[in-house]
Amino acid sequence: MKKAEAAEELDLHGHTVEEAIPKVDDFLYAAYRAGLARVWIIHGRGTGVLKTGVGRYLSRHSLVRSYYAADKFHGGEGATQVNLSG
Repeated sequence: MKKAEAAEELDLHGHTVEEAIPKVDDFLYAAYRAGLARVWIIHGRGTGVLKTGVGRYLSRHSLVRSYYAADKFHGGEGATQVNLSG
């Protein structure tokens, strides 16, 4: 059986925290089903409200092993790298 395909990045520019959370949830489950170990959530730098809200959600999500600011090649402080539970 072929694994589902999923994107490795989710771009949340222009979304509120309330709009972003369901998208993050769907994205994480799709990535998990596709067997991805690592994904990136792009939230931008802005005021930090979206980054904080997403981080708060990730801290409680059952599929998330760890998360932290992405390296400079994946957006630096404007993105979060998420390592998924295997």
